[in-house]
Amino acid sequence: GVDAGVFTYGLDENRVPQVPLNAWDVAWYDFSARPGTGGTAVFAGHVTWSGQAIFYSLDQLQRGDTVRLVGEDGAELVYTVSETFLVDPNDPAALSVMGATDADVMTIVTCGGTFFYTGDPVFRGDYTNRLIVRASLSSVNAVAAPAAASGR
Repeated sequence: GVDAGVFTYGLDENRVPQVPLNAWDVAWYDFSARPGTGGTAVFAGHVTWSGQAIFYSLDQLQRGDTVRLVGEDGAELVYTVSETFLVDPNDPAALSVMGATDADVMTIVTCGGTFFYTGDPVFRGDYTNRLIVRASLSSVNAVAAPAAASGR
């Protein structure tokens, strides 16, 4: 049920992945593969932001569910969810979920676990975990060529 704009993000000065500064945008990380080109395409978004955010229901995805990416040109990449799991953001190995792979996969990252207040003026708090959804490319639906104009 997600219908969102996807925007390019990178790493901050501390080499930490940047996140959108609103509830409804999705980040695609420029240090990851472009979707459909092989390798791991990494996306991120918020689960809450003073209420529900774009990935609020992401934890409902299950193995076998479908994720579709539609480009501005109408081409569609279809991914099939292969696994969902939580990682501890304080574990130095947690960022490995964003690492390159040989397979054409999508990795979606959002917060998960239990919310706790930190006093942060923007985010107000954090979550105990990060929810990871991994999906494999299952099909590519190219844009249909426009019908040729009839010569009358």
